[in-house]
Amino acid sequence: MIPTPDPRLDAILQKVRRIELSTRGLVDALRAGRYSSRFRGRGMAFDEVREYVPGDDVRTIDWNVTARAGTPFVKQFVEERELRILLLVDVSGSTAYGSVGQSRRELAAEVAGVLAFAAASGHDQVGVVLFSDRVEAYVPPGGGRRHALRVVQTILDTEPLGVGTDFEVAATFASDVMKRRGVVVVVSDFLARAGGDDLLEDALRRLRGRHDVVAVQLVDPAEITLPDVGRVVVEDAEGGDVVVLHAGDPAVRRRYAELARAKLDAVERACWGAGVDHLTLVAGSPWEAPLAEFFERRPRRMS
Repeated sequence: MIPTPDPRLDAILQKVRRIELSTRGLVDALRAGRYSSRFRGRGMAFDEVREYVPGDDVRTIDWNVTARAGTPFVKQFVEERELRILLLVDVSGSTAYGSVGQSRRELAAEVAGVLAFAAASGHDQVGVVLFSDRVEAYVPPGGGRRHALRVVQTILDTEPLGVGTDFEVAATFASDVMKRRGVVVVVSDFLARAGGDDLLEDALRRLRGRHDVVAVQLVDPAEITLPDVGRVVVEDAEGGDVVVLHAGDPAVRRRYAELARAKLDAVERACWGAGVDHLTLVAGSPWEAPLAEFFERRPRRMS
């Protein structure tokens, strides 16, 4: 018996292929620019101990071996061959919203897809954690194009059970599965209700303690500027609260823009406070160039 094709799976696979094809140029650009070198160095793995020689960094002294031997010994490390990247992708209720024909979740899949395919092209490993107010799905880091396709398919195929956002849950899980130093890219709209930006900063700082962390914030145009369309009903996708706004009133639109700017600034401050690089991408707008330029700028900011 020939199995009946699953229309939903076929549609998802078509989206995966479209993302791979449409972002191939950016993937090539990131690979040509050695995207992995834009991070704060590859992880260093312990190799052996050797006797201390003048000029060695005293922070590398192995005090246990030194005590046993009676003479200073230092730990020697070697550069790990593969960079390990973990994508933390927010799939909470608010990411399903889109006012310009593209939801933030769809944009997240494209951004994550670029990074996954770039990792595969660079012979690095990439994994993904999908989170809301819980961990929704996890694909461990792996290499190769087939694995990158699996990462993108998981983002598109997962139906979240939660609607809220909990960065602490995501950070804790990421810390548990990423035992060695790597890169963590958080892709989110950062619209968490519970805990606010203080908990966001704490979660990012915890990850930054071991890993190089990048925050990619996805914004919908309607969240920045309220269109002049009379009365509008606004519903909180995560909390369910409903508010009626008089969008025809210039004072209301001005106040809306002020609050939106304050929220963007608060997220940026939280990232800055945690020592995390931050990039904002707007749904419906060209994002490929800003993403490529972001990685090109990182070495100069880090030097």
